[in-house]
Amino acid sequence: MTIAFFQKLAQFLNQGAATLATVVDITGSVPREIGAKILVNDRGEVFDTIGGGAGEAKVIRHALEVLKTGDSQFVEIDLSGAAHRQVQGVCGGMMRVWLARWQGEAAIALVRETIETLQAGKSLTLVTPYDSGTVPYLLDHPVQADRLLENAFVELLHPAPILLIIGAGHCGIQLAKVAQLLDFQVMVQDDRPDWANPVRYPNVARIFTESAQDVIAQLGHWSHLYAALVTRGFQYDIQALRALLALPMPCHYIGMIGSQKRVQRVLKAIELELHLARARSQSPIIYAPIGLDIGALTPAEIAVSIAAELVMVRRGGSGYPLSVI
Repeated sequence: MTIAFFQKLAQFLNQGAATLATVVDITGSVPREIGAKILVNDRGEVFDTIGGGAGEAKVIRHALEVLKTGDSQFVEIDLSGAAHRQVQGVCGGMMRVWLARWQGEAAIALVRETIETLQAGKSLTLVTPYDSGTVPYLLDHPVQADRLLENAFVELLHPAPILLIIGAGHCGIQLAKVAQLLDFQVMVQDDRPDWANPVRYPNVARIFTESAQDVIAQLGHWSHLYAALVTRGFQYDIQALRALLALPMPCHYIGMIGSQKRVQRVLKAIELELHLARARSQSPIIYAPIGLDIGALTPAEIAVSIAAELVMVRRGGSGYPLSVI
């Protein structure tokens, strides 16, 4: 989950109680993954989604009951489409959702610690017991993956990935807008203050006007780093790529804008760095030219193309059309 989700939870808790509903098990085709969450407060306000439709409406109804009684419960969402059962959809699968009321100083302190840890770029483990009498808590050590236990749901929470946009031109402006919708922590680097400034980038996490090499060195400790090179010239690509390939922890994603000719020239210039990275058992994939082929021409369309590729890499998608017809 994102920092924004826990910030909203903190806001709700400062105003009263809230029900936190978490998808803890799924089978078959469903609209959301294990760990997806939704918040409902005692004024009936809802934040985020576990898939919408009749299934989510059912969870919201039960969440309001949990707020009144304090009794945690499981809610089953039947999306099988079976004619002989009362179903909430026809996706084909099932979702199991755990609903628990959060309230009071202990819950506020836990949420505050969660936010501070994620903002520091660290992962943490949240344990949600399936017992109304036991409050959620954080573990001192991480677990390997989200998993369903017999008496508790244990999930590893990661900080929002950083998207470092190198180059603050027209494509960078549009990419920042789209990436923020995708819950990336967006940072921008360009040595031109006339371009890299809060007027052009009003909502990004950081703006850097130092060299790309210096900025990359500062962010090298971050475990979820994505880099999009949308620079004004291939020499800037070469400088940035050399710094990215030298990081001790490889980037999750490196993408570079440019024509086939420009891309080949840059890759030729960094052959040694690529060889050294592979010798360190790091096999970086440089997505160049950047983005998925959707026929993009304008800066906004190019930003959508890049963002689609970012999601593909982050979620493990194929990039192929979903159409079955």
